[in-house]
Amino acid sequence: QVQLVESGGGLVQAGGSLRLSCAASGRTFSSYGMGWFRQAPGTEREFVAAISWSGGTTYYADSVKGRFTISRDNAKKMVYLQMNSLKPEDTAVYYCASNPTAPSPVWGQGTQVTVSS
Repeated sequence: QVQLVESGGGLVQAGGSLRLSCAASGRTFSSYGMGWFRQAPGTEREFVAAISWSGGTTYYADSVKGRFTISRDNAKKMVYLQMNSLKPEDTAVYYCASNPTAPSPVWGQGTQVTVSS
């Protein structure tokens, strides 16, 4: 079973950048796709980005396309989300997920991202 720990969140001004990291433990990390999701107060958790097990295919929500980049390092069991040109509407708790399309993905505990205007 994979366990996930996110880091890298914080407070940033609009237009700034942050890089989120997700550290995974467990032997099956490289077998599954990975994803980033986010949840703002009073809203449902929404998809942000995903990457295939090999890293060869990526997917993005329209709201972040061109600004965010997902990547992974299977040797280090890490997944990253580079976030550029941040907007106040990007403010949310960001979650890492293993096998995000499965009925019961594995979730991390989340990291807060706050973008001030």
